[in-house]
Amino acid sequence: MSHQKLARKILDLVGGKENVNSVFHCITRLRFKLKDESKAKTDELKNLDGVVTVMKSGGQYQVVIGNHVPEVYKEVAAIGGFSSKQSQDETAEDEDKGNLLSRFIDLISGIFTPILGVLVAAGMIKGFNALFVALGWLTNTSGTYQILNATGDALFYFLPVILGYTAMKKFKGSPFLGIVIGSALVYPNLSTLTSGEPLYTLFAGTLFESPVFIEFLGIPVILMTYSSSVIPIILASFFAAKVERGFAKVVPSVVKAFLVPTLTLLVVVPLTFIVIGPIATWAANFVGQATIWVYDLSPIIAGVILGAFWQVFVIFGLHWGLVPIAFNNLATQGFDPILAMIFAASFAQTGAVLGVWLKTKNQKLKTLSAPAFISGIFGVTEPAIYGITLPKKKPFIISCIAAGIGGGMIGLFGTKLHVMGGLGVFGFPSYIHPEEGMNSAFWGLVAAVVAATVLGFVLTYFFGGVNKREAPLEKNKSTTNKSVKIDSPLKGQIVPLSEVTDKVFASEAMGKGIAVLPTEGRVVAPVSGIVTTLFKTKHAIGLTSEEGVDILIHVGIDTVQLDGEHFFSHIKQGDKVNSGDLLVEFDIEKIKEAGYEVVTPVIITNHNDFESLEVTQVKSVDVNDHLIKVTEENTVEVNENNLINVRA
Repeated sequence: MSHQKLARKILDLVGGKENVNSVFHCITRLRFKLKDESKAKTDELKNLDGVVTVMKSGGQYQVVIGNHVPEVYKEVAAIGGFSSKQSQDETAEDEDKGNLLSRFIDLISGIFTPILGVLVAAGMIKGFNALFVALGWLTNTSGTYQILNATGDALFYFLPVILGYTAMKKFKGSPFLGIVIGSALVYPNLSTLTSGEPLYTLFAGTLFESPVFIEFLGIPVILMTYSSSVIPIILASFFAAKVERGFAKVVPSVVKAFLVPTLTLLVVVPLTFIVIGPIATWAANFVGQATIWVYDLSPIIAGVILGAFWQVFVIFGLHWGLVPIAFNNLATQGFDPILAMIFAASFAQTGAVLGVWLKTKNQKLKTLSAPAFISGIFGVTEPAIYGITLPKKKPFIISCIAAGIGGGMIGLFGTKLHVMGGLGVFGFPSYIHPEEGMNSAFWGLVAAVVAATVLGFVLTYFFGGVNKREAPLEKNKSTTNKSVKIDSPLKGQIVPLSEVTDKVFASEAMGKGIAVLPTEGRVVAPVSGIVTTLFKTKHAIGLTSEEGVDILIHVGIDTVQLDGEHFFSHIKQGDKVNSGDLLVEFDIEKIKEAGYEVVTPVIITNHNDFESLEVTQVKSVDVNDHLIKVTEENTVEVNENNLINVRA
């Protein structure tokens, strides 16, 4: 499916562009703020080709796409006609929705997500530069090193400038005001001032030294180091947005364009240097020291807990709550242990996916596992989580256990993150000590990653229940039968699947089975079970039998184009049906007059879960005649019920 077509379907299923307050994206997800989430058709979205899954977290309606989300996002923004403001910010009426945690997570993700890609790029360059020095390929005095270091370090040094822009957008202020405020915080002439006596301040029981101060209109100004800082500019931007809106209400329109920003800067910048900046810096130092204190209580236990639950945090979007702490630690301490302890989690997940990939007999699952494994190597685990391990349950639990063990090892070795860098395999250079190089803490990280990956793979391969069939839909039904017979859902002539004009069905890409050219416009249940899928066009029905056989009945070829015309449904998705129950009626002649074939494939979509599949060899069938048999044993009953064996 093209990106444009997928974008159109997504917009339609979230309730149309009229239901969208805002939309932006991260590495793998479209993040919508919807006016009314009840209008979104979540189940249909989850089943949409190109969508991994749908999550609701942090006040956002998140559609997980995968690695090509930037392309889909561009099409969504273009088709929806969303302005840049709608693409980043929610409306004012949406601002107070959700609990405090949800609002905090949404705030942090809204500020940091827009710079995530370039942030990773800058971190990778700094990390690899440190690696080149550690390997002896460069010296830290060479011109090559200096230029690469400037390339990677620029974003981090001027982080207040970048965050000033994104934070002001999030707070619905003028982004360029945020840039100016952030630039003032790292202005060279101020940052190099050294006059004045040291000033010591007691904050939250901790003594902080502020060695430089100047005056502004007679008021002492404590000069802090704001390069690479996070909290001061976010608080300053929040205050600036409020001040700007206040001035906009009282300043005459004829001078508003230049007088509002002038007054805002004259108020906010001095106030930031005098009050907001110092208090925020002291608070940041306190948070950093408190984090390290908690970590030092037991690095191993902290690593086990954070490592084991990190993927759960990712699912619910709660991992964003730790991002500002990590940034703060890097700015105030020069290192961060928090993100270090979860580094092995993505590799544990990747190892579990490798176990599924090599173990599964299900061709569809095997096909999905390959790209999920590759994405996982580079640190993007959403396709693995939502598409592979979480649906299978045990592999996900195993990956969490392996990640916890890896996190505990990282805590044991005392590994620290020294620069916010790349994901997955590109993240290793971020843990190289800038002075000690690849020390024991770094090699401890490598050992932890290897252990987590191997454990995830081995435990999943041998104990992950990869090929275990799902439990019966009704527990009181017997599951001791080794074979399941599927009756014909239609009356008509038998057509081999290979002769169906649709190449997808003919190639058995959807599964193995047979087709019926109907002589009556009635579809009945071929088994007793649950209606797991009913397309809104009513032309296709998915059933799961009590024994776990997944059956697709697709009436006609390309009849989805009829948009339900000439079809009438007697059931709805989720209904329990008995063999022979009427499911759908359709008008054969009108469908033919519309130019569509009525040949109906009957497909076993999970045929790989069984050892063999047999189809009838008769020329015509009535409803409830035997059509297909699947069995767990690779045996053939020659001529029984006129069936011949088809190797599964």
